[in-house]
Amino acid sequence: MKNDELKQQAQAYLETLPKTASVKRPVPEGFTALFNGKDLTGWKGVLLPPNDNPIRRAALTPQQRAEFQVKADESMKAHWSVEEGVLVFDGQGFSLSTVEEYENFELYVDWKIDSHGDSGIYLRGSPQVQIWDPADWPEGSGGLYNNQKNPSKPLVKADNPIGEWNTFFIRMVGERVTVYLNGKLVVDHVVMENYWDRSRPIFPSGPIELQCHGHRIWFDHIFVRRLPAVQDEGWVTLFNGTDLSGWIGDVQGYVVEGGAMVCRGGKNIFTAEEYADFHLKFDFCLTPGANNGLGIRAPKDGDAAYGGMELQILDDSSEQYASLKPYQYHGSIYGVVPAKRGHLKPVGQWNSEEVIAQGRHITVILNGVTIVDADITEAIEKGTIDGNAHPGLANERGHIGFLGHGSQVSFKNIQIKKL
Repeated sequence: MKNDELKQQAQAYLETLPKTASVKRPVPEGFTALFNGKDLTGWKGVLLPPNDNPIRRAALTPQQRAEFQVKADESMKAHWSVEEGVLVFDGQGFSLSTVEEYENFELYVDWKIDSHGDSGIYLRGSPQVQIWDPADWPEGSGGLYNNQKNPSKPLVKADNPIGEWNTFFIRMVGERVTVYLNGKLVVDHVVMENYWDRSRPIFPSGPIELQCHGHRIWFDHIFVRRLPAVQDEGWVTLFNGTDLSGWIGDVQGYVVEGGAMVCRGGKNIFTAEEYADFHLKFDFCLTPGANNGLGIRAPKDGDAAYGGMELQILDDSSEQYASLKPYQYHGSIYGVVPAKRGHLKPVGQWNSEEVIAQGRHITVILNGVTIVDADITEAIEKGTIDGNAHPGLANERGHIGFLGHGSQVSFKNIQIKKL
Protein backbone atom coordinates (compact mmCIF):
# COMPACT_ATOMS: atom_id res chain seq x y z
CA MET A 1 0.00 0.00 0.00
CA LYS A 2 1.39 3.42 -0.95
CA ASN A 3 2.02 6.15 1.61
CA ASP A 4 -0.67 8.47 0.22
CA GLU A 5 -3.26 5.69 0.62
CA LEU A 6 -2.12 4.98 4.17
CA LYS A 7 -2.23 8.69 5.00
CA GLN A 8 -5.79 8.96 3.68
CA GLN A 9 -6.78 5.91 5.74
CA ALA A 10 -5.23 7.36 8.92
CA GLN A 11 -6.75 10.80 8.40
CA ALA A 12 -10.19 9.39 7.61
CA TYR A 13 -10.02 7.42 10.81
CA LEU A 14 -9.08 10.53 12.82
CA GLU A 15 -12.25 12.20 11.63
CA THR A 16 -14.20 9.62 13.63
CA LEU A 17 -12.50 10.80 16.84
CA PRO A 18 -15.25 11.73 19.32
CA LYS A 19 -15.25 15.20 20.77
CA THR A 20 -15.44 13.84 24.30
CA ALA A 21 -13.81 10.79 25.87
CA SER A 22 -17.21 9.50 26.94
CA VAL A 23 -18.24 8.91 23.32
CA LYS A 24 -16.89 5.72 21.77
CA ARG A 25 -15.83 5.67 18.13
CA PRO A 26 -17.06 2.79 15.99
CA VAL A 27 -14.86 -0.16 15.06
CA PRO A 28 -13.49 0.51 11.56
CA GLU A 29 -14.69 -1.82 8.83
CA GLY A 30 -12.60 -5.00 8.70
CA PHE A 31 -11.05 -4.42 12.14
CA THR A 32 -11.62 -6.15 15.47
CA ALA A 33 -11.73 -4.43 18.87
CA LEU A 34 -8.95 -5.69 21.14
CA PHE A 35 -10.39 -3.73 24.08
CA ASN A 36 -14.12 -3.99 24.74
CA GLY A 37 -14.37 -0.93 27.00
CA LYS A 38 -15.65 -3.05 29.89
CA ASP A 39 -12.98 -5.46 31.15
CA LEU A 40 -9.67 -7.18 30.31
CA THR A 41 -11.13 -9.95 28.17
CA GLY A 42 -8.57 -10.94 25.51
CA TRP A 43 -5.61 -9.66 27.54
CA LYS A 44 -3.10 -11.24 29.89
CA GLY A 45 -0.18 -10.09 32.00
CA VAL A 46 3.31 -10.16 30.47
CA LEU A 47 5.59 -12.53 32.40
CA LEU A 48 8.02 -10.74 34.67
CA PRO A 49 11.68 -10.39 33.54
CA PRO A 50 13.60 -12.29 32.36
CA ASN A 51 10.64 -14.22 30.97
CA ASP A 52 9.24 -11.17 29.20
CA ASN A 53 11.82 -12.18 26.59
CA PRO A 54 9.95 -14.40 24.06
CA ILE A 55 13.04 -16.56 23.61
CA ARG A 56 13.31 -17.22 27.34
CA ARG A 57 9.55 -17.71 27.52
CA ALA A 58 9.63 -20.36 24.80
CA ALA A 59 12.21 -22.33 26.78
CA LEU A 60 9.90 -22.71 29.80
CA THR A 61 8.12 -25.98 30.39
CA PRO A 62 4.32 -25.84 30.10
CA GLN A 63 4.07 -26.12 33.89
CA GLN A 64 6.55 -23.28 34.46
CA ARG A 65 4.78 -21.09 31.94
CA ALA A 66 1.42 -21.71 33.58
CA GLU A 67 2.77 -20.92 37.05
CA PHE A 68 4.41 -17.68 35.90
CA GLN A 69 1.27 -16.69 33.99
CA VAL A 70 -0.84 -16.97 37.12
CA LYS A 71 1.44 -14.46 38.87
CA ALA A 72 1.48 -12.17 35.85
CA ASP A 73 -2.30 -12.18 35.65
CA GLU A 74 -2.59 -11.39 39.35
CA SER A 75 -0.37 -8.36 38.80
CA MET A 76 -2.41 -7.37 35.75
CA LYS A 77 -5.68 -7.41 37.71
CA ALA A 78 -4.10 -5.34 40.48
CA HIS A 79 -2.69 -2.58 38.27
CA TRP A 80 -4.70 -2.51 35.04
CA SER A 81 -8.36 -1.55 35.17
CA VAL A 82 -11.21 -0.04 33.18
CA GLU A 83 -12.33 3.44 34.26
CA GLU A 84 -15.28 5.04 32.45
CA GLY A 85 -14.67 2.80 29.46
CA VAL A 86 -10.93 3.55 29.26
CA LEU A 87 -8.07 1.11 29.88
CA VAL A 88 -5.90 2.50 32.69
CA PHE A 89 -2.52 1.51 34.13
CA ASP A 90 -1.92 2.81 37.66
CA GLY A 91 1.86 3.24 37.37
CA GLN A 92 2.82 0.04 39.16
CA GLY A 93 3.05 -3.58 38.06
CA PHE A 94 4.06 -4.69 34.56
CA SER A 95 3.00 -4.67 30.92
CA LEU A 96 -0.15 -6.02 29.25
CA SER A 97 -0.32 -8.48 26.34
CA THR A 98 -2.93 -9.69 23.90
CA VAL A 99 -3.79 -13.34 24.32
CA GLU A 100 -3.66 -13.85 20.56
CA GLU A 101 -0.56 -13.52 18.38
CA TYR A 102 -0.30 -11.55 15.16
CA GLU A 103 1.84 -11.74 12.04
CA ASN A 104 1.04 -8.96 9.54
CA PHE A 105 -1.50 -6.42 10.75
CA GLU A 106 -2.78 -2.86 10.99
CA LEU A 107 -3.43 -1.39 14.42
CA TYR A 108 -5.18 1.70 15.73
CA VAL A 109 -4.65 2.71 19.34
CA ASP A 110 -5.46 5.86 21.28
CA TRP A 111 -3.23 6.80 24.23
CA LYS A 112 -2.39 9.60 26.60
CA ILE A 113 0.21 10.15 29.30
CA ASP A 114 1.01 12.51 32.17
CA SER A 115 4.08 14.73 32.33
CA HIS A 116 7.29 12.69 32.03
CA GLY A 117 5.26 9.63 31.02
CA ASP A 118 6.98 6.76 29.22
CA SER A 119 5.36 3.80 27.48
CA GLY A 120 5.31 1.99 24.13
CA ILE A 121 3.62 -0.55 21.88
CA TYR A 122 5.41 -3.89 21.47
CA LEU A 123 4.90 -5.51 18.07
CA ARG A 124 5.11 -9.33 17.91
CA GLY A 125 6.28 -9.25 21.52
CA SER A 126 9.23 -6.97 20.71
CA PRO A 127 9.97 -3.35 21.62
CA GLN A 128 8.74 -0.96 20.42
CA VAL A 129 6.82 1.97 18.99
CA GLN A 130 7.83 4.60 21.54
CA ILE A 131 5.52 6.75 23.67
CA TRP A 132 6.97 9.49 25.87
CA ASP A 133 6.83 13.15 26.91
CA PRO A 134 8.39 15.43 24.25
CA ALA A 135 9.50 17.74 27.07
CA ASP A 136 12.00 15.00 27.98
CA TRP A 137 12.55 13.66 24.46
CA PRO A 138 12.15 16.50 21.92
CA GLU A 139 11.93 14.17 18.89
CA GLY A 140 8.53 13.03 20.13
CA SER A 141 6.74 9.68 20.08
CA GLY A 142 6.26 7.02 17.43
CA GLY A 143 9.85 6.02 16.63
CA LEU A 144 11.24 2.48 16.73
CA TYR A 145 13.31 3.31 19.78
CA ASN A 146 15.25 0.03 20.04
CA ASN A 147 16.59 0.05 16.49
CA GLN A 148 20.36 0.36 16.20
CA LYS A 149 21.11 -0.12 12.49
CA ASN A 150 17.84 1.20 11.05
CA PRO A 151 16.14 4.54 11.82
CA SER A 152 14.96 4.78 15.42
CA LYS A 153 13.63 8.34 15.66
CA PRO A 154 10.35 9.67 14.27
CA LEU A 155 10.44 11.76 11.09
CA VAL A 156 8.55 14.60 12.78
CA LYS A 157 7.26 15.48 16.23
CA ALA A 158 3.50 14.88 16.10
CA ASP A 159 2.47 14.53 19.76
CA ASN A 160 -0.57 16.35 21.08
CA PRO A 161 -0.12 18.31 24.34
CA ILE A 162 0.37 16.22 27.47
CA GLY A 163 -2.97 15.10 28.90
CA GLU A 164 -4.66 15.03 25.50
CA TRP A 165 -5.41 11.90 23.49
CA ASN A 166 -3.09 10.76 20.69
CA THR A 167 -3.81 8.23 17.95
CA PHE A 168 -1.38 5.72 16.43
CA PHE A 169 -1.97 3.98 13.15
CA ILE A 170 0.61 1.17 12.90
CA ARG A 171 1.08 -1.13 9.93
CA MET A 172 3.45 -4.12 10.17
CA VAL A 173 4.15 -6.35 7.18
CA GLY A 174 7.08 -8.73 7.26
CA GLU A 175 9.83 -6.99 9.18
CA ARG A 176 8.83 -3.46 8.15
CA VAL A 177 6.77 -0.97 10.14
CA THR A 178 4.95 2.22 9.19
CA VAL A 179 3.56 4.54 11.87
CA TYR A 180 1.26 7.55 11.67
CA LEU A 181 0.85 9.66 14.83
CA ASN A 182 -2.17 11.96 14.82
CA GLY A 183 -2.31 11.69 11.03
CA LYS A 184 1.37 12.51 10.43
CA LEU A 185 3.87 10.00 9.03
CA VAL A 186 6.53 9.37 11.69
CA VAL A 187 7.95 5.97 10.62
CA ASP A 188 8.13 5.14 6.92
CA HIS A 189 8.42 1.43 6.07
CA VAL A 190 11.36 0.88 8.43
CA VAL A 191 12.85 -2.53 9.32
CA MET A 192 12.14 -3.32 12.97
CA GLU A 193 15.13 -5.01 14.57
CA ASN A 194 14.94 -7.93 16.96
CA TYR A 195 15.85 -6.42 20.34
CA TRP A 196 15.90 -9.85 21.98
CA ASP A 197 18.42 -11.38 19.54
CA ARG A 198 19.97 -8.88 17.15
CA SER A 199 21.54 -11.65 15.09
CA ARG A 200 18.05 -12.69 13.91
CA PRO A 201 15.22 -10.89 12.08
CA ILE A 202 12.14 -9.84 14.03
CA PHE A 203 9.93 -12.77 15.06
CA PRO A 204 7.41 -13.84 12.38
CA SER A 205 4.54 -13.59 14.86
CA GLY A 206 3.83 -12.58 18.43
CA PRO A 207 1.48 -10.65 20.71
CA ILE A 208 0.78 -6.94 20.82
CA GLU A 209 1.85 -5.54 24.18
CA LEU A 210 1.18 -2.28 26.02
CA GLN A 211 4.39 -1.36 27.80
CA CYS A 212 4.69 0.43 31.11
CA HIS A 213 7.57 2.23 32.79
CA GLY A 214 6.20 3.20 36.19
CA HIS A 215 3.91 5.97 34.92
CA ARG A 216 0.15 6.25 34.75
CA ILE A 217 -1.10 5.58 31.20
CA TRP A 218 -4.46 5.54 29.42
CA PHE A 219 -5.43 3.51 26.32
CA ASP A 220 -8.62 3.30 24.30
CA HIS A 221 -10.00 2.40 20.87
CA ILE A 222 -7.57 -0.46 20.20
CA PHE A 223 -8.49 -2.00 16.86
CA VAL A 224 -6.57 -4.57 14.81
CA ARG A 225 -6.89 -6.03 11.33
CA ARG A 226 -4.88 -9.06 10.22
CA LEU A 227 -3.22 -8.77 6.81
CA PRO A 228 -2.32 -11.60 4.43
CA ALA A 229 1.27 -12.73 4.12
CA VAL A 230 3.31 -10.74 1.65
CA GLN A 231 6.24 -12.46 0.03
CA ASP A 232 9.59 -10.75 -0.40
CA GLU A 233 11.27 -10.94 -3.78
CA GLY A 234 12.40 -14.43 -4.65
CA TRP A 235 10.00 -16.28 -2.34
CA VAL A 236 7.66 -18.88 -3.80
CA THR A 237 4.65 -20.46 -2.11
CA LEU A 238 4.87 -24.26 -2.06
CA PHE A 239 1.36 -24.85 -0.69
CA ASN A 240 -1.58 -22.80 -1.97
CA GLY A 241 -3.87 -23.48 0.99
CA THR A 242 -6.61 -25.05 -1.12
CA ASP A 243 -5.21 -28.28 -2.63
CA LEU A 244 -2.03 -30.31 -3.01
CA SER A 245 -0.99 -29.01 -6.41
CA GLY A 246 2.77 -29.28 -6.82
CA TRP A 247 3.10 -32.18 -4.38
CA ILE A 248 3.74 -35.86 -5.12
CA GLY A 249 3.91 -39.07 -3.08
CA ASP A 250 1.29 -40.08 -0.52
CA VAL A 251 -1.10 -37.25 -1.36
CA GLN A 252 -4.00 -39.44 -0.18
CA GLY A 253 -2.59 -39.38 3.35
CA TYR A 254 -2.81 -35.59 3.59
CA VAL A 255 -5.89 -33.35 3.47
CA VAL A 256 -6.44 -29.60 3.28
CA GLU A 257 -8.42 -28.16 6.20
CA GLY A 258 -8.82 -24.50 7.07
CA GLY A 259 -5.99 -23.47 4.76
CA ALA A 260 -3.57 -25.98 6.29
CA MET A 261 -2.05 -29.20 4.97
CA VAL A 262 -2.89 -31.89 7.52
CA CYS A 263 -1.19 -35.27 7.76
CA ARG A 264 -3.91 -37.78 8.63
CA GLY A 265 -1.73 -40.80 9.26
CA GLY A 266 -0.09 -40.42 5.86
CA LYS A 267 3.49 -41.21 4.94
CA ASN A 268 5.82 -39.16 2.71
CA ILE A 269 4.71 -36.26 0.54
CA PHE A 270 7.26 -34.33 -1.55
CA THR A 271 7.56 -31.26 -3.72
CA ALA A 272 7.47 -32.19 -7.39
CA GLU A 273 10.46 -29.90 -7.91
CA GLU A 274 13.96 -30.54 -6.59
CA TYR A 275 16.00 -27.95 -4.72
CA ALA A 276 19.70 -27.49 -4.05
CA ASP A 277 20.48 -24.48 -1.82
CA PHE A 278 17.41 -22.81 -0.33
CA HIS A 279 15.76 -20.93 2.52
CA LEU A 280 12.51 -22.62 3.59
CA LYS A 281 9.84 -21.23 5.93
CA PHE A 282 6.81 -23.05 7.26
CA ASP A 283 4.45 -23.17 10.23
CA PHE A 284 3.41 -26.41 11.92
CA CYS A 285 1.06 -27.51 14.69
CA LEU A 286 1.59 -30.72 16.66
CA THR A 287 -0.90 -33.03 18.32
CA PRO A 288 0.06 -34.93 21.51
CA GLY A 289 2.83 -37.43 20.74
CA ALA A 290 3.02 -36.36 17.08
CA ASN A 291 5.93 -37.57 14.95
CA ASN A 292 6.75 -36.31 11.47
CA GLY A 293 9.83 -35.08 9.68
CA LEU A 294 11.09 -32.63 7.09
CA GLY A 295 12.97 -34.29 4.28
CA ILE A 296 15.48 -32.15 2.38
CA ARG A 297 17.58 -32.99 -0.68
CA ALA A 298 15.74 -36.28 -0.58
CA PRO A 299 14.90 -38.85 -3.27
CA LYS A 300 11.27 -39.71 -3.94
CA ASP A 301 11.82 -43.33 -2.91
CA GLY A 302 13.53 -45.00 0.03
CA ASP A 303 14.18 -43.67 3.54
CA ALA A 304 14.68 -39.90 3.37
CA ALA A 305 16.57 -39.93 6.68
CA TYR A 306 19.40 -41.80 4.97
CA GLY A 307 18.88 -41.19 1.25
CA GLY A 308 18.63 -37.44 1.95
CA MET A 309 18.33 -35.65 5.29
CA GLU A 310 15.47 -35.74 7.78
CA LEU A 311 14.95 -32.87 10.21
CA GLN A 312 12.81 -34.11 13.06
CA ILE A 313 9.30 -32.76 13.64
CA LEU A 314 8.32 -34.17 17.02
CA ASP A 315 6.36 -33.51 20.19
CA ASP A 316 9.40 -33.48 22.49
CA SER A 317 7.16 -33.13 25.55
CA SER A 318 5.55 -36.54 25.13
CA GLU A 319 6.57 -39.12 27.75
CA GLN A 320 6.92 -41.79 25.07
CA TYR A 321 9.98 -39.93 23.75
CA ALA A 322 11.68 -39.41 27.10
CA SER A 323 14.53 -41.81 26.35
CA LEU A 324 15.38 -40.78 22.80
CA LYS A 325 18.92 -40.00 21.71
CA PRO A 326 19.77 -36.28 21.50
CA TYR A 327 19.85 -36.46 17.68
CA GLN A 328 16.24 -37.70 17.59
CA TYR A 329 14.48 -34.69 19.11
CA HIS A 330 12.72 -31.91 17.24
CA GLY A 331 14.80 -29.99 14.72
CA SER A 332 17.73 -32.42 14.79
CA ILE A 333 19.26 -33.69 11.58
CA TYR A 334 18.28 -37.26 12.33
CA GLY A 335 21.29 -39.33 13.40
CA VAL A 336 23.68 -36.53 12.49
CA VAL A 337 23.30 -33.28 14.46
CA PRO A 338 21.29 -32.79 17.69
CA ALA A 339 19.17 -29.67 18.04
CA LYS A 340 18.86 -27.37 21.04
CA ARG A 341 15.72 -28.29 22.95
CA GLY A 342 13.12 -26.24 24.78
CA HIS A 343 11.91 -23.91 22.05
CA LEU A 344 8.73 -25.64 20.87
CA LYS A 345 5.45 -23.98 21.76
CA PRO A 346 2.89 -26.03 23.73
CA VAL A 347 1.14 -28.78 21.79
CA GLY A 348 -1.79 -27.35 19.86
CA GLN A 349 -0.12 -23.98 19.17
CA TRP A 350 1.43 -23.02 15.85
CA ASN A 351 5.22 -22.98 15.58
CA SER A 352 7.29 -21.19 12.93
CA GLU A 353 10.39 -22.84 11.50
CA GLU A 354 13.03 -21.86 8.98
CA VAL A 355 15.62 -24.09 7.33
CA ILE A 356 18.57 -22.67 5.43
CA ALA A 357 20.58 -25.16 3.37
CA GLN A 358 23.60 -23.64 1.71
CA GLY A 359 26.16 -26.15 0.52
CA ARG A 360 27.07 -28.29 3.48
CA HIS A 361 25.90 -25.73 6.03
CA ILE A 362 22.46 -26.39 7.55
CA THR A 363 20.67 -23.92 9.84
CA VAL A 364 17.37 -24.56 11.61
CA ILE A 365 15.51 -21.68 13.31
CA LEU A 366 12.53 -22.52 15.53
CA ASN A 367 10.27 -19.69 16.74
CA GLY A 368 13.07 -17.20 16.20
CA VAL A 369 15.75 -19.29 17.95
CA THR A 370 18.60 -20.99 16.08
CA ILE A 371 18.52 -24.62 17.22
CA VAL A 372 20.87 -26.10 14.60
CA ASP A 373 23.82 -24.35 12.97
CA ALA A 374 26.01 -27.07 11.54
CA ASP A 375 28.53 -27.92 8.85
CA ILE A 376 27.93 -31.55 7.85
CA THR A 377 31.31 -31.98 6.14
CA GLU A 378 32.80 -33.95 9.03
CA ALA A 379 29.76 -36.24 9.18
CA ILE A 380 30.11 -36.92 5.45
CA GLU A 381 33.83 -37.62 5.64
CA LYS A 382 34.20 -39.30 9.04
CA GLY A 383 30.79 -40.76 9.79
CA THR A 384 27.71 -39.79 11.80
CA ILE A 385 27.07 -39.93 15.53
CA ASP A 386 24.46 -42.68 15.17
CA GLY A 387 27.01 -44.93 13.47
CA ASN A 388 24.81 -45.52 10.40
CA ALA A 389 25.50 -44.77 6.77
CA HIS A 390 23.90 -41.53 5.58
CA PRO A 391 24.87 -41.31 1.90
CA GLY A 392 22.21 -38.67 1.30
CA LEU A 393 24.22 -36.09 3.24
CA ALA A 394 26.35 -35.66 0.14
CA ASN A 395 23.36 -34.93 -2.13
CA GLU A 396 23.64 -31.59 -3.85
CA ARG A 397 19.91 -31.40 -4.55
CA GLY A 398 16.67 -33.30 -4.03
CA HIS A 399 13.02 -33.04 -3.05
CA ILE A 400 11.61 -31.35 0.05
CA GLY A 401 8.90 -33.24 1.86
CA PHE A 402 6.99 -34.02 5.01
CA LEU A 403 7.64 -37.51 6.32
CA GLY A 404 4.59 -38.89 8.08
CA HIS A 405 4.85 -41.49 10.82
CA GLY A 406 1.17 -42.19 11.45
CA SER A 407 0.23 -39.15 13.54
CA GLN A 408 -1.58 -35.88 12.85
CA VAL A 409 0.50 -32.76 12.14
CA SER A 410 -0.66 -29.61 10.35
CA PHE A 411 1.41 -27.34 8.07
CA LYS A 412 0.80 -23.92 6.51
CA ASN A 413 2.59 -20.84 5.14
CA ILE A 414 5.12 -23.02 3.31
CA GLN A 415 7.47 -20.81 1.32
CA ILE A 416 10.87 -21.27 -0.30
CA LYS A 417 13.57 -19.05 -1.75
CA LYS A 418 16.32 -20.50 -3.89
CA LEU A 419 19.80 -19.38 -2.86
